[in-house]
Amino acid sequence: MDVFFAVLFFAFSTTITPGPNNIMMLSSGVNYGVKASLPHFFGICVGFPLMVLLIGLGFGVVFERFPLLHLWIKVIGVLYLLWLAWKIGSATPSSIGGSDAKPLSFLQAALFQWVNGKAWIMASGAVAAFTTVSGHAWWDVTQITTAFLVVSFPCVGLWLCFGALLRSVLDQPLYQRIFNWAMALLLVLSVAPVLAELYTQWIL
Repeated sequence: MDVFFAVLFFAFSTTITPGPNNIMMLSSGVNYGVKASLPHFFGICVGFPLMVLLIGLGFGVVFERFPLLHLWIKVIGVLYLLWLAWKIGSATPSSIGGSDAKPLSFLQAALFQWVNGKAWIMASGAVAAFTTVSGHAWWDVTQITTAFLVVSFPCVGLWLCFGALLRSVLDQPLYQRIFNWAMALLLVLSVAPVLAELYTQWIL
């Protein structure tokens, strides 16, 4: 139980802070509202703890044995995030009033965790820090997964609700366009550490 409370604080501090998931959730709340964004929301809140569980149960060993596979997942993730940043930044202001554009689906949001650099750091960091060699791995991983499942809903939900509250402020096309480009820039900045890592691996 001590491990659970320790990882609970870790999970809260890492989940509440800005990252690709939260930035996209905030943007989705602004552009589509809470109801339309719920599949995206649940995809994050269920998909990430599932990722933690799979990594904790040894899925990460696959990437240790095949480092190139992990590298290519990072490359795909960076390219996908940059594409999403462009889509957010170039979104037309009319999307608040309704358009053909849609937020991510449950499956898209869940699968997105596997190409999300911050998600990898959080998941692998938690498993490395809060599992013990002499302990029961299954029990440790279960507590870590449960902790992230508990904190994901309020933490990610806070970003979604804040985005929805901003809809009334951003009803003017100019304000929404500025907001979308700001979110796009933050999303690009969130990729910067992964880009630096890839540069080091490939160039240096």
